[in-house]
Amino acid sequence: MSPFTRRDVLRAAGTVAVVGAATASVGAPSALSAPVTAGPFRHGVASGDPLPGGVLLWTRVTPSNESLPGSGAGPEVTVTWEVSNSPEFRRIVSRGSTATGPWRDHTVKVDATGLEPATTYWYRFRMGKVVSPVGRTRTAPASGAPVDGLRIGVVSCANLQAGWFSSYRHLAAHPDLDLVLHLGDYLYEYAPGEYQARDVVVRPHDPAIEMTVLEHYRRRHAQYKQDADLQALHAVAPFVVTWDDHESANDAWSGGAENHTEGTEGAWQARRAAAQQAYAEWMPVRYDAGGQLYRRLTFGSLASLSMLDLRTYRDEQASGPTDPAVDDPARSITGEAQMDWLLNGLSSQDAQWKLVGNPVMITPIRFPSTLSTAELGAMQQLLGTTTIDGVPYNVDQWDGYAADQSRVLRHLRDRAISDTVFLTGDIHSGWACDLPADPATYPVNGNSVGVELVCTSVTSDNLDDILRVPPRTASLSVESAFKANNPQVKYLDFDSHGYSVLNVTPAGLRMDWYVLTERTDPRSTVARSQSWQVAAGTQKVTPAGGQA
Repeated sequence: MSPFTRRDVLRAAGTVAVVGAATASVGAPSALSAPVTAGPFRHGVASGDPLPGGVLLWTRVTPSNESLPGSGAGPEVTVTWEVSNSPEFRRIVSRGSTATGPWRDHTVKVDATGLEPATTYWYRFRMGKVVSPVGRTRTAPASGAPVDGLRIGVVSCANLQAGWFSSYRHLAAHPDLDLVLHLGDYLYEYAPGEYQARDVVVRPHDPAIEMTVLEHYRRRHAQYKQDADLQALHAVAPFVVTWDDHESANDAWSGGAENHTEGTEGAWQARRAAAQQAYAEWMPVRYDAGGQLYRRLTFGSLASLSMLDLRTYRDEQASGPTDPAVDDPARSITGEAQMDWLLNGLSSQDAQWKLVGNPVMITPIRFPSTLSTAELGAMQQLLGTTTIDGVPYNVDQWDGYAADQSRVLRHLRDRAISDTVFLTGDIHSGWACDLPADPATYPVNGNSVGVELVCTSVTSDNLDDILRVPPRTASLSVESAFKANNPQVKYLDFDSHGYSVLNVTPAGLRMDWYVLTERTDPRSTVARSQSWQVAAGTQKVTPAGGQA
């Protein structure tokens, strides 16, 4: 790890101006309608984890004035739900009712079953005579069924304090999304001003302290779920999610976190249990607190999607890139059971494309030696690690767990597994990379065994934010140095905020990166920046032209 932590860097940077209530109340335009800010359904609706015969439905109700998120107060109520094959609800194809109350923070999570595969549905909730906003969702294709295409929105790293969620609004406007893949850092644990590189907190966190106990985590989830653009995206497509670290605390591992101090913030296991309980309550995911988050979804014969949990079972991060622990085969980022599950899934012939929802980068990367002192410092703050030429640059990623990293890449090589694509978040930047089993011999004598595509952040700080320079200026030389030192890296953007759209067909896979003009502008426009593709059977990423 760094000789000073990310928390130290950010807190030592000085106080950050917090925009007052007048600015915080400015409404962001929504792809659908403005969010409900009063009444029982003020946190919107959502769906997730689609199966061929069903989908998970979610909402949260506020049945009384005292039933505020995290309060532990309010009555038990019954909520009904309905699913229809038309937005007008002319015919109800599935319905039910469930009880909720303060024991689950008045959230509602139900599994709507008996649905047809590969079908679009609309859903809504009722509490008494009040009806929720309507959501749209879609079931997965039947197992083994031929599928012509799959369109996936890809997002990660959405810090509400750092900007508006315009990326969500623009992604919600894309036609025919089959699902949205959220790769972690759905929310952040910090108090106002603790995680900002520039000078303004656009929307201060609630509660106005670092979240460490169940009430805090519930209130923070509730604050994020009241964002207009996030509500819009949840309402148009099912989400498939995993967590990274900030859903609990920065650089979390099985026994602690960089951003956790036992002496003043209590026991880590209690804090993690609180974070996991709030996540289970507030996210549209097939997960119960303390259970298993990693899981696999399939989309006919076209694709499987393996969602990893790289925080719950990992060993503590190495102290730095020269720490012998980096290469210790006894250390794991996945844990043994999850590793076996992942490798078995990669070997499966049930689907052509093996997609992996991967919270942190797996591509082996070596840090260039040509950066200036300022660039080195900025990269250290962005990546939260030390930087030494010729060794792994980020011990929080797969590079810090070299045995596990090598085990996966050599499994792909030794079994000649084709069409594996890791879809990754975390690092606040856009990447398209080949995956060499042996980086030392790539590309002269080593072949690529897969591909990694990394989406940038929705709002969280990029390199230009840390350097306090305009986008696409100082970082260009840094990107060039990284690509020169890492021939497996074909595309790299250390600056932009936005989202990606992944199109999967039997012939190939294509990722389009979309970037915002300004994350702090609630009406920010967006433009397609880059497009990269993977032809079936090639295990290599190449530029893609033409229309997205």
